[in-house]
Amino acid sequence: MIIYKTKEETELIRESCLLVNNTIAEIAKHLKPGVSTLQLNDLAETYIQDHNATPSFKNYHGFPFACCMSVNDAVVHGYPTNKELTDGDILSVDVGTYKNGYHGDSAYTFALGTIKDEIKKLMRITKESLYKGIEKAIAGNRVGDIAFAIQEYTERQNGYGVVHELVGHGLGKKLHEDPQVPNYGKRGSGTKLQEGLVIAIEPMINLGKRYVYSDKDGWTVRTKDGKPSAHYEHTVCVQKDKADILSSFHAIETAEKANEHLCSDYY
Repeated sequence: MIIYKTKEETELIRESCLLVNNTIAEIAKHLKPGVSTLQLNDLAETYIQDHNATPSFKNYHGFPFACCMSVNDAVVHGYPTNKELTDGDILSVDVGTYKNGYHGDSAYTFALGTIKDEIKKLMRITKESLYKGIEKAIAGNRVGDIAFAIQEYTERQNGYGVVHELVGHGLGKKLHEDPQVPNYGKRGSGTKLQEGLVIAIEPMINLGKRYVYSDKDGWTVRTKDGKPSAHYEHTVCVQKDKADILSSFHAIETAEKANEHLCSDYY
């Protein structure tokens, strides 16, 4: 069942989303070789709690952490661990917060130090594909229009693998609501978009093939060919002429550019 949001509800979701992005920006400030993803997870959990919210992901279907930290060939749902990050790693940080009865959700991929040009391009194209999908998130279009825009740009134009097993989703009082929002599909197919629909759009794009598997921890999803994957996510509200992006990368990008340990010349 699709639940459309009032303007008041949308603003509450925006508040939760902006807390998510500020949390990811706080992580960006501390990202460097030698730090572990578990340290970053604990920092994020404290930050969220200090801002009168709770981590949406913690204990969700048994997930024991506040954040998903996915390194290199990990696509999404990565377990934070004590393993230290190193120069050349890329890290997808996916965070959710629950505040005032509503969830916020967003994700961003970082690169530490010196990375290959092919990975820079993967990150740039994936990030750009997110906005190409958002351009289609307007009333009267269908979910398939979003999906097609992302797949056309990443797979058909650039030869990357679009993950099929994991999709975007509706968002509100529950972390995952209808409809599902795939990153592949046909134009004109799927649920018709109406004003007040809040959805998380999140392209998960692999440098190699689209195929993935679940790690032995039961959560971390990895590429079958071992090649890197990138992931960016915005929560948006469908409107008549232009989607309202409820999350924001501004604070994240500012922190990314200010951190000498992070690569930011890929976009």
